[in-house]
Amino acid sequence: MSGYFETYGVAEARRLRIIKIIVISVVAVFSLSAFLYWKFKDYKEEKQIVLFFDRLKAGDYKGAHALWGCTDEKPCRDYNFDRFMEDWGPKSDAANLSSLRVSKVRSCNAGIIEKAEFGPGRSALLWVQRQDLTVGFAPWPVCNPKLPKE
Repeated sequence: MSGYFETYGVAEARRLRIIKIIVISVVAVFSLSAFLYWKFKDYKEEKQIVLFFDRLKAGDYKGAHALWGCTDEKPCRDYNFDRFMEDWGPKSDAANLSSLRVSKVRSCNAGIIEKAEFGPGRSALLWVQRQDLTVGFAPWPVCNPKLPKE
C-alpha cells in the first residue's frame, strides 16, 4: 500500500536538481566562452607576426614588406623598400632569426603590440592593426593612453 507521503517531495527534489544542472551548465558555458575569447581574440594578429617572420626567414622580403601595407603598386612614402631592407634585410640587426623570440606585450582595442627579440640588446616592438592586419613598428610601448581632446 503506497501512501501520499511516500512520493511527497519527489517532484520538488527533481525540479531542484534540474535547476541546479541548468545553473551549473550556464556557468560552465559562460566560463568556457570567456576563456576561449581571452585565449583566441588576438589569434589573427599573432598569426600575422608569425607570417611576417616566416617570410623573412624564407628571404621573401617583398612579401614581408607587403604585410606592412607597402607594395610596388602602393608604395609607402615613409617606409620604402630600401629602408625596410635596412631594418629587416640580411645585413640588419634582425637578420639572425634563429634566435628570434616573440612575446605579446599588450592587446589593445585597435591591435596588438608584440616584442621581437633577436638576441642580447636587439629587439623591436611590432604593432598589428586589427582592422586590416598590417604590421608596423609600435608607436608606443603599451596601448595608447587616452589623448587629451584638442
